[in-house]
Amino acid sequence: MLKDILAIAGQTGLYKLISQTKNGIIVENLETKKRQPAYSSAKISTLSEIGIYTADGEDKPLVEVFKSIRDKESGGAAISHKSQNEELKAYFEQVMPEYDTERVYVSDIKKVLQWYNIIQSLEMLNILDQTEEEVKEDKE
Repeated sequence: MLKDILAIAGQTGLYKLISQTKNGIIVENLETKKRQPAYSSAKISTLSEIGIYTADGEDKPLVEVFKSIRDKESGGAAISHKSQNEELKAYFEQVMPEYDTERVYVSDIKKVLQWYNIIQSLEMLNILDQTEEEVKEDKE
């Protein structure tokens, strides 16, 4: 589930929670497997908490955006987050035509595509379909 994957403001990549400390948490980078502290002063979000603004004023959960990308790419990688801004906007409009072009910045699009590509490269796209019950079964 995306609730187990963390994004830390000011840090690239995605992390998983390892343990808690008095002043914060210990996280592990999903790609490099390096562990590091994340202090309580850092803005830490689980991917399940993140949504993308839509033109109708609602937020679309990140898991739905990831599913749209997965469907468009048949489970393959999305375009690089380092692509040109206009190319990124055009791509994002294909996977989420209802996104709010005024409130969703290119930097947001880059993060979403980078995160999707990390999850895809680690062959973790199956987490997009897991329910709470399946996660409990996996842990047992």
